[in-house]
Amino acid sequence: MNKDPQDADKDAFDEEELIRSEFDSIVSGLSLDESSPTTYLDELDRLESINHTERFVAPNPPVQSPRTFFFSAKRAIARWFRRGYHEDDGVEL
Repeated sequence: MNKDPQDADKDAFDEEELIRSEFDSIVSGLSLDESSPTTYLDELDRLESINHTERFVAPNPPVQSPRTFFFSAKRAIARWFRRGYHEDDGVEL
């Protein structure tokens, strides 16, 4: 099972040569032509300007007083307790 150091060097060289040849074959298929009329950033700007009017606008709820906030929370908790199912909701009181 002892290998000669020369055999190990030869195997390493073959592996490096294989890696280089694989890399060359991948790179040879790539086109480095940068003559396209637009770039990725130009496309993003165009999409942003188109969607600027169609974007989602978050609702702005009216300001509540502490009293109405408390009663709203109280109603929400009461509805939660009165729901018809209680299993598998991940909450235990």
